[in-house]
Amino acid sequence: MSSPPVAPPGWSRWLVPPAALSVHLSIGQAYAWSVFKPPLESALHLDGTDSALPFQLAIVMLGLSAAFGGTLVERNGPRWAMTVALVCFSSGFLISALGAQTEQYWLIVLGYGFVGGIGLGIGYISPVSTLIKWFPDRPGMATGIAIMGFGGGALIASPWSAQMLESFGSDHSGIALAFLVLGLSYAVFMSLGVLLVRVPRAEGPAAGGPRAHAGAQVSARSAVRTPQFWCLWVVLCMNVTAGIGILEKAAPMITDFFADTSTPVSASAAAGFVALLSAANMAGRIGWSSTSDLIGRKNIYRLYLGAGALMYLLIALFGDSSKPLFVLCALVILSFYGGGFATIPAYLKDLFGTYQVGAIHGRLLTAWSTAGVLGPLIVNWIADRQEAAGKHGSALYGLSFSIMIGLLVVGLVANELVRPVHSRHHVPAPREAADVQRQQSA
Repeated sequence: MSSPPVAPPGWSRWLVPPAALSVHLSIGQAYAWSVFKPPLESALHLDGTDSALPFQLAIVMLGLSAAFGGTLVERNGPRWAMTVALVCFSSGFLISALGAQTEQYWLIVLGYGFVGGIGLGIGYISPVSTLIKWFPDRPGMATGIAIMGFGGGALIASPWSAQMLESFGSDHSGIALAFLVLGLSYAVFMSLGVLLVRVPRAEGPAAGGPRAHAGAQVSARSAVRTPQFWCLWVVLCMNVTAGIGILEKAAPMITDFFADTSTPVSASAAAGFVALLSAANMAGRIGWSSTSDLIGRKNIYRLYLGAGALMYLLIALFGDSSKPLFVLCALVILSFYGGGFATIPAYLKDLFGTYQVGAIHGRLLTAWSTAGVLGPLIVNWIADRQEAAGKHGSALYGLSFSIMIGLLVVGLVANELVRPVHSRHHVPAPREAADVQRQQSA
Protein backbone atom coordinates (compact mmCIF):
# COMPACT_ATOMS: atom_id res chain seq x y z
CA MET A 1 0.00 0.00 0.00
CA SER A 2 1.38 3.40 -0.95
CA SER A 3 1.86 6.15 1.59
CA PRO A 4 0.19 9.53 1.09
CA PRO A 5 2.18 12.18 -0.76
CA VAL A 6 4.30 14.40 1.44
CA ALA A 7 3.55 18.10 1.09
CA PRO A 8 6.08 20.00 -1.04
CA PRO A 9 7.79 23.08 0.39
CA GLY A 10 5.37 25.99 0.60
CA TRP A 11 2.27 23.81 0.79
CA SER A 12 -0.44 25.55 2.80
CA ARG A 13 -1.67 23.60 5.78
CA TRP A 14 -5.08 25.29 5.33
CA LEU A 15 -5.76 22.98 2.38
CA VAL A 16 -5.93 19.98 4.72
CA PRO A 17 -9.10 20.87 6.72
CA PRO A 18 -11.20 21.10 3.51
CA ALA A 19 -9.91 17.65 2.53
CA ALA A 20 -11.05 16.28 5.88
CA LEU A 21 -14.32 18.19 5.68
CA SER A 22 -15.21 16.62 2.32
CA VAL A 23 -15.13 13.20 3.97
CA HIS A 24 -16.91 14.16 7.18
CA LEU A 25 -19.69 16.11 5.46
CA SER A 26 -20.35 13.01 3.37
CA ILE A 27 -20.40 10.40 6.12
CA GLY A 28 -22.45 12.78 8.26
CA GLN A 29 -25.38 11.63 6.12
CA ALA A 30 -25.85 8.94 8.77
CA TYR A 31 -27.71 11.44 10.95
CA ALA A 32 -30.28 11.85 8.15
CA TRP A 33 -31.29 8.17 8.01
CA SER A 34 -34.67 8.97 9.57
CA VAL A 35 -35.74 10.55 6.25
CA PHE A 36 -35.76 7.06 4.71
CA LYS A 37 -37.55 5.30 7.57
CA PRO A 38 -41.21 6.10 6.66
CA PRO A 39 -40.80 5.36 2.91
CA LEU A 40 -39.03 2.07 3.67
CA GLU A 41 -41.70 1.05 6.16
CA SER A 42 -44.42 1.75 3.61
CA ALA A 43 -42.69 0.29 0.54
CA LEU A 44 -41.25 -2.84 2.14
CA HIS A 45 -43.88 -3.37 4.88
CA LEU A 46 -41.50 -2.91 7.82
CA ASP A 47 -42.08 -1.80 11.39
CA GLY A 48 -40.12 0.94 13.17
CA THR A 49 -37.65 -1.46 14.73
CA ASP A 50 -36.81 -3.06 11.37
CA SER A 51 -36.39 0.28 9.60
CA ALA A 52 -33.93 1.44 12.29
CA LEU A 53 -31.70 -1.62 11.87
CA PRO A 54 -29.43 -0.28 9.07
CA PHE A 55 -28.66 2.84 11.10
CA GLN A 56 -28.06 0.91 14.32
CA LEU A 57 -25.73 -1.54 12.58
CA ALA A 58 -23.90 1.35 10.90
CA ILE A 59 -23.17 2.97 14.28
CA VAL A 60 -22.00 -0.34 15.73
CA MET A 61 -19.71 -0.89 12.73
CA LEU A 62 -18.46 2.70 13.05
CA GLY A 63 -17.16 1.97 16.53
CA LEU A 64 -15.77 -1.46 15.68
CA SER A 65 -14.06 -0.44 12.44
CA ALA A 66 -12.57 2.65 14.09
CA ALA A 67 -11.25 0.52 16.95
CA PHE A 68 -9.85 -2.32 14.87
CA GLY A 69 -8.85 -0.25 11.84
CA GLY A 70 -7.14 2.57 13.71
CA THR A 71 -3.69 1.01 13.52
CA LEU A 72 -4.06 0.42 9.77
CA VAL A 73 -5.07 4.05 9.32
CA GLU A 74 -1.92 5.17 11.18
CA ARG A 75 0.30 2.76 9.24
CA ASN A 76 -1.02 3.50 5.75
CA GLY A 77 -1.87 7.17 6.08
CA PRO A 78 -4.89 9.40 5.47
CA ARG A 79 -5.11 8.94 1.68
CA TRP A 80 -5.43 5.17 2.06
CA ALA A 81 -7.98 5.60 4.83
CA MET A 82 -10.06 8.12 2.89
CA THR A 83 -10.02 5.82 -0.15
CA VAL A 84 -11.26 2.87 1.93
CA ALA A 85 -13.96 5.11 3.43
CA LEU A 86 -15.02 6.29 -0.03
CA VAL A 87 -15.25 2.77 -1.43
CA CYS A 88 -17.13 1.32 1.55
CA PHE A 89 -19.50 4.23 2.15
CA SER A 90 -20.44 4.66 -1.51
CA SER A 91 -20.67 0.89 -2.10
CA GLY A 92 -23.02 0.68 0.86
CA PHE A 93 -25.45 2.98 -0.93
CA LEU A 94 -25.12 1.06 -4.20
CA ILE A 95 -25.83 -2.27 -2.47
CA SER A 96 -28.78 -0.61 -0.70
CA ALA A 97 -30.07 0.65 -4.05
CA LEU A 98 -30.03 -2.91 -5.35
CA GLY A 99 -31.81 -4.09 -2.22
CA ALA A 100 -34.53 -1.45 -2.54
CA GLN A 101 -35.03 -2.12 -6.25
CA THR A 102 -35.35 -5.88 -5.72
CA GLU A 103 -37.26 -5.42 -2.42
CA GLN A 104 -34.63 -7.43 -0.55
CA TYR A 105 -34.34 -5.57 2.75
CA TRP A 106 -31.43 -7.67 3.96
CA LEU A 107 -29.33 -6.10 1.20
CA ILE A 108 -30.09 -2.63 2.59
CA VAL A 109 -29.05 -3.80 6.06
CA LEU A 110 -25.88 -5.33 4.61
CA GLY A 111 -25.09 -2.35 2.38
CA TYR A 112 -25.88 0.67 4.51
CA GLY A 113 -25.35 -0.98 7.89
CA PHE A 114 -22.37 -3.30 7.50
CA VAL A 115 -20.40 -2.10 4.45
CA GLY A 116 -21.34 1.55 4.81
CA GLY A 117 -20.72 1.40 8.56
CA ILE A 118 -17.12 0.35 7.94
CA GLY A 119 -16.78 3.43 5.72
CA LEU A 120 -18.20 5.55 8.54
CA GLY A 121 -15.63 4.35 11.07
CA ILE A 122 -12.56 4.53 8.83
CA GLY A 123 -13.71 7.86 7.38
CA TYR A 124 -14.34 9.34 10.81
CA ILE A 125 -10.79 8.74 12.07
CA SER A 126 -9.00 9.12 8.70
CA PRO A 127 -7.91 12.78 9.03
CA VAL A 128 -7.44 13.04 12.80
CA SER A 129 -3.70 12.42 13.29
CA THR A 130 -2.83 14.27 10.07
CA LEU A 131 -4.73 17.39 11.17
CA ILE A 132 -3.07 17.30 14.60
CA LYS A 133 0.38 17.05 12.97
CA TRP A 134 -0.39 19.99 10.67
CA PHE A 135 -1.82 22.11 13.51
CA PRO A 136 0.28 21.34 16.62
CA ASP A 137 -0.50 24.85 17.86
CA ARG A 138 -4.30 24.52 17.48
CA PRO A 139 -5.25 20.83 17.46
CA GLY A 140 -8.70 21.45 18.94
CA MET A 141 -9.62 23.90 16.20
CA ALA A 142 -8.28 21.65 13.44
CA THR A 143 -10.12 18.51 14.50
CA GLY A 144 -13.18 20.61 15.31
CA ILE A 145 -13.41 21.84 11.73
CA ALA A 146 -13.46 18.29 10.36
CA ILE A 147 -15.68 16.72 13.00
CA MET A 148 -18.06 19.67 12.64
CA GLY A 149 -18.74 18.25 9.19
CA PHE A 150 -19.99 14.98 10.64
CA GLY A 151 -22.46 16.86 12.82
CA GLY A 152 -23.56 19.08 9.95
CA GLY A 153 -23.75 16.48 7.20
CA ALA A 154 -27.42 15.83 7.93
CA LEU A 155 -28.27 19.50 7.39
CA ILE A 156 -27.38 18.89 3.73
CA ALA A 157 -28.41 15.27 3.37
CA SER A 158 -31.82 15.55 5.05
CA PRO A 159 -33.49 18.12 2.75
CA TRP A 160 -31.65 16.73 -0.27
CA SER A 161 -32.88 13.18 0.40
CA ALA A 162 -36.42 14.41 1.09
CA GLN A 163 -36.43 16.32 -2.21
CA MET A 164 -35.22 13.26 -4.13
CA LEU A 165 -37.91 11.06 -2.59
CA GLU A 166 -40.48 13.66 -3.57
CA SER A 167 -39.16 13.81 -7.13
CA PHE A 168 -38.44 10.10 -7.67
CA GLY A 169 -41.34 8.78 -5.60
CA SER A 170 -41.32 7.05 -2.24
CA ASP A 171 -41.94 3.54 -3.57
CA HIS A 172 -39.13 0.98 -3.70
CA SER A 173 -37.91 2.20 -7.11
CA GLY A 174 -37.78 5.82 -5.95
CA ILE A 175 -35.85 4.85 -2.82
CA ALA A 176 -33.43 2.81 -4.95
CA LEU A 177 -32.79 5.76 -7.26
CA ALA A 178 -32.21 8.07 -4.28
CA PHE A 179 -29.68 5.61 -2.83
CA LEU A 180 -27.96 5.41 -6.22
CA VAL A 181 -27.64 9.19 -6.53
CA LEU A 182 -26.32 9.48 -2.98
CA GLY A 183 -23.73 6.76 -3.51
CA LEU A 184 -22.37 8.26 -6.73
CA SER A 185 -22.47 11.85 -5.48
CA TYR A 186 -20.66 11.08 -2.25
CA ALA A 187 -18.01 9.13 -4.20
CA VAL A 188 -17.25 12.24 -6.24
CA PHE A 189 -17.28 14.58 -3.24
CA MET A 190 -15.10 12.34 -1.04
CA SER A 191 -12.60 11.94 -3.88
CA LEU A 192 -11.75 15.62 -3.45
CA GLY A 193 -10.40 14.79 0.01
CA VAL A 194 -8.49 11.79 -1.31
CA LEU A 195 -6.77 13.91 -3.96
CA LEU A 196 -6.10 16.93 -1.75
CA VAL A 197 -4.79 15.39 1.48
CA ARG A 198 -1.06 15.67 2.26
CA VAL A 199 1.11 14.81 5.24
CA PRO A 200 3.65 17.30 6.61
CA ARG A 201 7.32 16.89 5.84
CA ALA A 202 9.04 14.88 8.58
CA GLU A 203 12.12 17.07 8.77
CA GLY A 204 10.36 20.39 9.35
CA PRO A 205 7.38 22.05 10.91
CA ALA A 206 3.98 22.15 9.31
CA ALA A 207 4.03 24.67 6.50
CA GLY A 208 3.18 28.03 7.89
CA GLY A 209 2.85 26.71 11.43
CA PRO A 210 5.09 26.23 14.45
CA ARG A 211 7.12 23.10 14.97
CA ALA A 212 5.33 20.39 16.92
CA HIS A 213 6.65 19.76 20.39
CA ALA A 214 8.41 16.42 20.66
CA GLY A 215 6.97 15.59 24.07
CA ALA A 216 5.95 12.16 25.27
CA GLN A 217 4.85 9.66 22.62
CA VAL A 218 2.82 6.55 23.43
CA SER A 219 1.85 3.68 21.11
CA ALA A 220 -1.75 2.57 20.77
CA ARG A 221 -0.92 -0.80 22.31
CA SER A 222 0.52 0.89 25.40
CA ALA A 223 -2.16 3.58 25.60
CA VAL A 224 -4.99 1.12 26.23
CA ARG A 225 -3.04 -0.19 29.23
CA THR A 226 -2.97 3.20 30.94
CA PRO A 227 -5.55 4.51 33.43
CA GLN A 228 -5.62 7.76 31.47
CA PHE A 229 -7.13 6.02 28.43
CA TRP A 230 -9.91 4.45 30.48
CA CYS A 231 -10.60 7.68 32.34
CA LEU A 232 -11.10 9.39 28.98
CA TRP A 233 -13.21 6.44 27.82
CA VAL A 234 -15.53 7.07 30.76
CA VAL A 235 -15.49 10.84 30.15
CA LEU A 236 -16.48 10.45 26.49
CA CYS A 237 -19.08 7.76 27.21
CA MET A 238 -20.81 9.82 29.91
CA ASN A 239 -20.81 13.01 27.84
CA VAL A 240 -22.19 11.27 24.75
CA THR A 241 -24.80 9.36 26.77
CA ALA A 242 -26.11 12.65 28.19
CA GLY A 243 -26.30 14.32 24.79
CA ILE A 244 -27.76 11.44 22.81
CA GLY A 245 -30.38 10.92 25.52
CA ILE A 246 -31.97 14.20 24.42
CA LEU A 247 -31.04 14.07 20.72
CA GLU A 248 -32.61 10.67 20.05
CA LYS A 249 -35.99 11.58 21.61
CA ALA A 250 -36.01 15.35 21.14
CA ALA A 251 -39.33 15.84 19.33
CA PRO A 252 -41.54 13.64 21.56
CA MET A 253 -39.69 14.90 24.66
CA ILE A 254 -40.51 18.59 24.14
CA THR A 255 -44.06 17.64 23.17
CA ASP A 256 -44.50 15.63 26.38
CA PHE A 257 -43.02 18.35 28.59
CA PHE A 258 -45.61 20.91 27.53
CA ALA A 259 -48.55 18.63 26.72
CA ASP A 260 -50.37 19.55 29.94
CA THR A 261 -49.80 23.29 29.66
CA SER A 262 -51.85 26.01 28.02
CA THR A 263 -49.27 26.26 25.20
CA PRO A 264 -48.60 22.74 23.86
CA VAL A 265 -45.88 22.21 21.28
CA SER A 266 -47.02 21.48 17.72
CA ALA A 267 -45.41 18.87 15.48
CA SER A 268 -43.85 21.56 13.30
CA ALA A 269 -42.44 23.36 16.34
CA ALA A 270 -41.01 20.07 17.62
CA ALA A 271 -39.32 19.53 14.22
CA GLY A 272 -37.88 23.03 14.45
CA PHE A 273 -36.52 22.18 17.89
CA VAL A 274 -34.74 19.15 16.40
CA ALA A 275 -33.17 21.38 13.73
CA LEU A 276 -31.96 23.79 16.42
CA LEU A 277 -30.37 20.91 18.30
CA SER A 278 -28.53 19.84 15.14
CA ALA A 279 -27.21 23.38 14.70
CA ALA A 280 -26.05 23.48 18.34
CA ASN A 281 -24.38 20.08 17.88
CA MET A 282 -22.49 21.38 14.85
CA ALA A 283 -21.57 24.76 16.35
CA GLY A 284 -20.29 23.14 19.54
CA ARG A 285 -17.86 21.00 17.57
CA ILE A 286 -15.92 23.97 16.25
CA GLY A 287 -16.68 26.53 18.99
CA TRP A 288 -15.91 24.55 22.13
CA SER A 289 -13.01 22.59 20.62
CA SER A 290 -11.36 25.86 19.54
CA THR A 291 -11.92 27.22 23.04
CA SER A 292 -10.10 24.19 24.44
CA ASP A 293 -6.93 25.40 22.69
CA LEU A 294 -7.10 28.49 24.91
CA ILE A 295 -8.21 27.12 28.28
CA GLY A 296 -7.00 23.51 28.11
CA ARG A 297 -8.66 20.17 27.55
CA LYS A 298 -9.29 19.26 31.20
CA ASN A 299 -10.96 22.61 31.84
CA ILE A 300 -13.25 22.34 28.81
CA TYR A 301 -14.41 18.89 29.92
CA ARG A 302 -15.08 20.30 33.37
CA LEU A 303 -17.43 22.67 31.58
CA TYR A 304 -19.04 19.94 29.45
CA LEU A 305 -19.69 17.65 32.39
CA GLY A 306 -20.28 20.09 35.25
CA ALA A 307 -22.39 22.61 33.36
CA GLY A 308 -24.11 19.73 31.55
CA ALA A 309 -25.25 18.29 34.86
CA LEU A 310 -26.53 21.75 35.86
CA MET A 311 -28.50 22.05 32.60
CA TYR A 312 -30.16 18.68 33.21
CA LEU A 313 -31.01 19.75 36.77
CA LEU A 314 -32.61 22.99 35.54
CA ILE A 315 -34.72 21.09 32.99
CA ALA A 316 -35.79 18.55 35.60
CA LEU A 317 -36.80 21.24 38.10
CA PHE A 318 -38.15 24.06 35.93
CA GLY A 319 -38.24 22.81 32.33
CA ASP A 320 -42.01 22.25 32.15
CA SER A 321 -42.73 25.82 33.31
CA SER A 322 -40.61 27.68 30.75
CA LYS A 323 -40.14 26.82 27.09
CA PRO A 324 -37.19 29.21 26.65
CA LEU A 325 -35.41 27.61 29.62
CA PHE A 326 -36.06 24.09 28.31
CA VAL A 327 -34.83 24.95 24.80
CA LEU A 328 -31.78 26.90 26.03
CA CYS A 329 -30.64 24.12 28.38
CA ALA A 330 -31.13 21.47 25.68
CA LEU A 331 -29.13 23.53 23.18
CA VAL A 332 -26.27 23.91 25.65
CA ILE A 333 -26.26 20.16 26.36
CA LEU A 334 -26.15 19.39 22.62
CA SER A 335 -23.34 21.89 22.06
CA PHE A 336 -21.38 20.04 24.77
CA TYR A 337 -22.25 16.75 23.05
CA GLY A 338 -20.74 17.96 19.78
CA GLY A 339 -17.84 19.69 21.49
CA GLY A 340 -16.93 16.50 23.34
CA PHE A 341 -16.50 14.62 20.07
CA ALA A 342 -14.32 17.33 18.55
CA THR A 343 -12.14 17.93 21.62
CA ILE A 344 -11.27 14.33 22.46
CA PRO A 345 -8.62 13.87 19.70
CA ALA A 346 -6.73 16.91 21.00
CA TYR A 347 -7.02 15.62 24.59
CA LEU A 348 -5.52 12.31 23.39
CA LYS A 349 -2.73 14.18 21.64
CA ASP A 350 -1.93 16.09 24.85
CA LEU A 351 -1.63 12.84 26.82
CA PHE A 352 -0.24 10.35 24.29
CA GLY A 353 1.47 12.50 21.64
CA THR A 354 0.97 12.35 17.90
CA TYR A 355 2.74 9.03 17.30
CA GLN A 356 -0.39 6.84 16.96
CA VAL A 357 -3.12 9.25 18.02
CA GLY A 358 -5.44 8.12 15.21
CA ALA A 359 -5.30 4.51 16.35
CA ILE A 360 -5.83 5.52 19.98
CA HIS A 361 -8.79 7.66 18.93
CA GLY A 362 -10.27 4.72 17.06
CA ARG A 363 -10.11 2.53 20.15
CA LEU A 364 -11.66 5.25 22.28
CA LEU A 365 -14.67 5.48 19.95
CA THR A 366 -15.98 2.23 21.40
CA ALA A 367 -17.25 4.58 24.12
CA TRP A 368 -19.51 6.12 21.45
CA SER A 369 -20.90 2.73 20.49
CA THR A 370 -21.65 2.04 24.17
CA ALA A 371 -23.26 5.44 24.71
CA GLY A 372 -25.30 5.05 21.51
CA VAL A 373 -27.03 2.09 23.17
CA LEU A 374 -27.00 3.40 26.75
CA GLY A 375 -28.47 6.88 26.23
CA PRO A 376 -31.60 5.95 24.24
CA LEU A 377 -32.11 2.85 26.40
CA ILE A 378 -32.20 4.90 29.63
CA VAL A 379 -34.57 7.57 28.32
CA ASN A 380 -36.92 5.32 26.32
CA TRP A 381 -37.12 2.40 28.74
CA ILE A 382 -37.82 4.59 31.76
CA ALA A 383 -40.36 6.72 29.85
CA ASP A 384 -42.20 3.56 28.77
CA ARG A 385 -42.24 2.24 32.35
CA GLN A 386 -43.45 5.57 33.74
CA GLU A 387 -46.20 5.78 31.13
CA ALA A 388 -47.30 2.25 31.98
CA ALA A 389 -47.48 3.37 35.62
CA GLY A 390 -49.96 6.10 34.65
CA LYS A 391 -47.59 9.08 34.60
CA HIS A 392 -47.50 11.64 31.81
CA GLY A 393 -45.89 14.89 30.69
CA SER A 394 -42.55 15.83 32.24
CA ALA A 395 -42.98 13.11 34.88
CA LEU A 396 -41.98 10.58 32.21
CA TYR A 397 -38.41 11.93 32.28
CA GLY A 398 -37.67 12.86 35.90
CA LEU A 399 -35.91 9.62 36.79
CA SER A 400 -33.92 9.39 33.54
CA PHE A 401 -32.72 12.98 33.94
CA SER A 402 -31.57 12.20 37.47
CA ILE A 403 -29.60 9.25 36.09
CA MET A 404 -28.04 11.52 33.44
CA ILE A 405 -26.94 13.95 36.15
CA GLY A 406 -25.33 11.07 38.02
CA LEU A 407 -23.54 9.84 34.89
CA LEU A 408 -22.18 13.33 34.18
CA VAL A 409 -20.85 13.54 37.74
CA VAL A 410 -19.12 10.17 37.19
CA GLY A 411 -17.56 11.62 34.02
CA LEU A 412 -16.50 14.74 35.94
CA VAL A 413 -14.71 12.60 38.54
CA ALA A 414 -13.00 10.55 35.79
CA ASN A 415 -11.78 13.77 34.17
CA GLU A 416 -10.29 14.93 37.48
CA LEU A 417 -8.37 11.65 37.74
CA VAL A 418 -6.52 12.24 34.45
CA ARG A 419 -2.80 12.75 35.02
CA PRO A 420 0.24 12.80 32.70
CA VAL A 421 1.14 9.36 31.36
CA HIS A 422 3.94 7.58 33.25
CA SER A 423 7.27 7.48 31.40
CA ARG A 424 7.29 3.68 31.33
CA HIS A 425 4.63 3.85 28.61
CA HIS A 426 6.60 6.26 26.41
CA VAL A 427 8.04 5.19 23.06
CA PRO A 428 11.84 5.68 23.02
CA ALA A 429 12.77 8.55 20.74
CA PRO A 430 15.14 6.62 18.39
CA ARG A 431 12.53 3.89 17.90
CA GLU A 432 9.87 6.47 17.23
CA ALA A 433 12.00 8.14 14.59
CA ALA A 434 12.74 4.81 12.94
CA ASP A 435 9.08 3.83 12.94
CA VAL A 436 8.03 7.12 11.38
CA GLN A 437 10.68 6.81 8.69
CA ARG A 438 9.66 3.20 7.94
CA GLN A 439 5.95 4.18 7.69
CA GLN A 440 6.74 6.96 5.20
CA SER A 441 8.95 4.73 3.03
CA ALA A 442 6.54 1.76 3.05
